[in-house]
Amino acid sequence: PRSAPAVSPQVGSHRDISHESLSLFRLLEPQIEIVVLGTGDRVERLHPAMLKQMREYGIAVEVQDTANACATFNFLMSEKRMVAAGLIPP
Repeated sequence: PRSAPAVSPQVGSHRDISHESLSLFRLLEPQIEIVVLGTGDRVERLHPAMLKQMREYGIAVEVQDTANACATFNFLMSEKRMVAAGLIPP
């Protein structure tokens, strides 16, 4: 039997993005330098404390609508950047 991950936050909308859900990106190896978050049909603001916390861990956060977040992720990957994405469907 497969074991469940220790951290498994459910994110269905931008309101569900939390310190806990963003903490998953800090666990990635090799360490990423930027997280691109797609917040659905439009850009939604995240609490400044969450963005500050990620910067303190050396990870930049780019928040965009999901279509643009996908394009940004692909562009950064093409530049061989250490990037991850969190995408909420539009």
